[in-house]
Amino acid sequence: METLMIPFSPRFIVLTICGVVTASLIGIGIVDHKVLDLVVIPILIFGALTLLGFRDLTQKSHAVLRNYPISAHLRFLLEEIRPEMRQYFFESEKDGMPFSRDTRAVIYQRAKMVLDKRPFGTQEDVYREGYEWMHHSVAPKVHADEKFRVTIGGPDCAKPYSASVFNISAMSFGALSPNAVRALNAGAKKGGFAHDTGEGGVSPYHRENGGDLIWEIGSGYFGCRNLDGSFNPEEFARVAADDQIKMVELKVSQGAKPGHGGVLPAAKVSEEISKIRGVAMDEDCISPASHRAFSTPLEMMAFIGEMRRLSGGKPAGFKLCIGHPWEFLAICKAMLQTGIYPDFIVVDGNEGGTGAAPLEFMDHLGMPMREGVNFVHNALVGINARGRIRIGAAGKIATAFDMARAMAIGADWCNSARGFMFSLGCIQSLSCHTDRCPTGVTTQDPSRNRALVVPHKIERVYNYHHATLHALAELIAAAGLDHPQDLRPIHFSQRSSTTEVRTFAQLYPSLRPGELIDGTSDPRFRDAWAMARADSFSLAG
Repeated sequence: METLMIPFSPRFIVLTICGVVTASLIGIGIVDHKVLDLVVIPILIFGALTLLGFRDLTQKSHAVLRNYPISAHLRFLLEEIRPEMRQYFFESEKDGMPFSRDTRAVIYQRAKMVLDKRPFGTQEDVYREGYEWMHHSVAPKVHADEKFRVTIGGPDCAKPYSASVFNISAMSFGALSPNAVRALNAGAKKGGFAHDTGEGGVSPYHRENGGDLIWEIGSGYFGCRNLDGSFNPEEFARVAADDQIKMVELKVSQGAKPGHGGVLPAAKVSEEISKIRGVAMDEDCISPASHRAFSTPLEMMAFIGEMRRLSGGKPAGFKLCIGHPWEFLAICKAMLQTGIYPDFIVVDGNEGGTGAAPLEFMDHLGMPMREGVNFVHNALVGINARGRIRIGAAGKIATAFDMARAMAIGADWCNSARGFMFSLGCIQSLSCHTDRCPTGVTTQDPSRNRALVVPHKIERVYNYHHATLHALAELIAAAGLDHPQDLRPIHFSQRSSTTEVRTFAQLYPSLRPGELIDGTSDPRFRDAWAMARADSFSLAG
């Protein structure tokens, strides 16, 4: 008896109803041919649902469908739209990850040049642990010039570059759609700021509008490689000679997945990508986890010196997310030993994230940007090299406050990837890796990326950059300063408890010039400096 009642249990009742309705409608149609035309569509609908239910019962992939045929599909539908429901109906202004609704909103407003002010006071809990603020002056300056620039290029650089303090961080064509690359580069051209190509090579879409480029070279050497994947110096020199390319950047690691390589399957290597990257169409496109062109700090410095020479004296530097402290200090020792110094270092943080990555890498690997920037800044001060090497900061930078905070602890300029993606219309759907981006920013599907109208988005990219620098200028003036480079750790504070406050100068103490060379007692550097060796990334001894 119990077995006979199973079809009428809550788990199977939907399938039973669909089957009964289907059979009843077929019977009615057979008995009365006059109503056949009226019931044919309901028969098809309920018949399809019945077939779906029987398929659910027999499939082996989803236990919930075997136990709840038909009705369990509602669960998968709700799961599919859960991010959108949460984002649109349940998030507060300060909720939402990786970027809050409030941050996304201010980027959209500035990109559209609409009112970006907030009413009725802050929604931040200013007494919570971790709350940060910038100090203002009782003698604020007149509104500073918004076109803040920084000159990048040390004594060995023949073609220094005057860069904006706010630029587009590395995002490759392939990760971004053609229209997204076009709009970003044209916006950079109009606003006089730089566009980092990412490691996927210099595409025609980067060149189309003539904006300044920072050419990033990754471990796959795309755009300057031999067929076996090794570095091709002649091809590098040919591409780097382009006047549109202002700096060349060696990618050592990135914040989203430091120490992790990547693979673009052969099926996705189109003729266009094959040509741009210099890879075969019938083979997987591999970005190894480590470089083939060098394996020691000394060889790395020699390679950066060669990049500068081959590019005709353009600024050459590298990007990395800080991992083992002694490895970066080994690079510093290699600088001292070889006399070869990069013109710039871009420090990415583990909060960076345009690249899809395994959860463990994204959440728990690599040093956060602020600690990384300050570590690199102090290390360069400690070897008397800070004056000749500029530092860029990348990692969840979207607002003027983000920029000011990074520059106070050591950065000379800031890069943003996701901020500029928002300016293009990104809605943080978190579908970048699926090729189903709803706004056409991160998809190679022509039917999807056509949604991104380039002339319209050019203005928004330009507006976002312009309005963010305007906000930065207002912050700098309110602090009584003339330029972001005047910012120091003492200009910021952080609440460490409800009753205790520490300045950034206390949180991020500075080394003295030459302190690493002379011998430091600072525990952040003392042991790591002793572990570092110029001839290897391995521990000394």
